[in-house]
This record gives sequence, C-alpha cells and structure tokens, in this order.
Amino acid sequence: MRASDAEREAAVERLKTASVEGRLTLGELAERTEAAYSAITRAELDVILSDLPDTGDRSLSVPDGGAKRSRRWFVALLGDTKRRGKWRVDREIAIAAVMGDVVLDLREAEVRGDGVDITATALMGNVKIIVPDGVNVDLDGLAIMGEKRLEVEAAEHGTSLPYVRVKAYALMGDIKVIGDSRADRAKRSWAVWREQWEQLRRELFGDLPPAYGGRPHIAHPPSHHLPHTPHPPQPPSPPPPR
Repeated sequence: MRASDAEREAAVERLKTASVEGRLTLGELAERTEAAYSAITRAELDVILSDLPDTGDRSLSVPDGGAKRSRRWFVALLGDTKRRGKWRVDREIAIAAVMGDVVLDLREAEVRGDGVDITATALMGNVKIIVPDGVNVDLDGLAIMGEKRLEVEAAEHGTSLPYVRVKAYALMGDIKVIGDSRADRAKRSWAVWREQWEQLRRELFGDLPPAYGGRPHIAHPPSHHLPHTPHPPQPPSPPPPR
C-alpha cells in the first residue's frame, strides 16, 4: 500500500517527539526524516518507526517546561575546547573563542526541543560547528576582519527538520557551520530499522541509491586484452661516413 503525504508527515512528527524525549540523536533524526520523506509505501514508514513507541496524538512538547535555564558555555582562551559524541542540548548554547579554537559537534547530540540556538563569538580565534546535512541552519551576525561561513547541504524543499540558529560575531577570527559531508564522517551506530529498511527497499525497488548505503549496479564490460603486436623491424642504420 502506497503512503500518502499525510502519513509521511505523521511519521516525521513521531520522529520529532522521539527526539525531544531523548530517543534519537540529531543525526539519527535527520537520517530517519529523510528516509520518511522518501518512503513510497506504508511498510517503509512502519520500519522507520519500528523501534519507537506510539505517541498517539500527543503534540510535540519540550520536557521540563519550568523557568528558562541559563546558557551552556563553551570557552577557549588561548587553548582548544571540543565537544563531541553523545550529549544533551536542552538550553541555549554560548561559545567564546579568544585566541583559541572551539569545535562543537551536534551530530550525536540529543536535542530536547525543536532546534538549537547558539551565540558564537570569535576574537582572534576559530569556531567550528558540525551538524548533520539536511538540518535547517540560519547563520546570522557580523564578521570584521574575519569570516562567517555556512557549508551545509540543504534539505529538500518542504521537509520538516530541526533548525540550528547561529548568531555569529567574529573579530579577526572565523566562525563556520559545516555539514557531515565536509567533516570527518560520524560513525553510524548499527540500527535494526536501517537494515530492515534497506532490505525492504531492495525487495521492492532493487538496488538502493548511494545516499542510504546501497551501491548502484554498474555493469562493466568485459576487458579485452589485445595481443601484443611487436614493432616492425627497422632498417639498419647506414655506416658512419669515413
């Protein structure tokens, strides 16, 4: 049975709720959301959601809705600060790089909301923020004798993915937001849904596109080894003049 647009959107909303509850990282959410929008049948959507609880009609909400929490700071003063791996993002982030470097990797972060807000300041320093490709990124701010740069592959038009909003202020420094394809590839954890989904896609449509781990079949013609043809004999060189 083919899936409708409404069923795809409902699957994406379930994925968002699972992300807020801490069941999916930002990278996993982006990956599954892309798979949901590309799903053709209901069976594909069922596989994508197979290891997530049914949330019913519960709307997307952020847990711990009490008073607004203070910012979480990442500071590099004449040194380096890096945050990678799994960690929780449940409040606004502030970054300050003063003659130092800050690297913030959001691909394995658990985003407890509908997006991430970051204020980044680089004073003769560098800030690099890594996000999954396809996430909506809004980079704003000011760069004086420095650079602010966005290098993230955009999602397909009409897709609903989390946002990363960055206010960048660079003075003789650089602030850049890059996607997964322009950074060291994050190691994807083994997931049952992905194996089942790829198997189902192969059964329904044949080879998978490269974006989902499949490899297109390329028929290489057989190689033909031509026999070695020796060069024709050359006439002998005339004797040198006496």
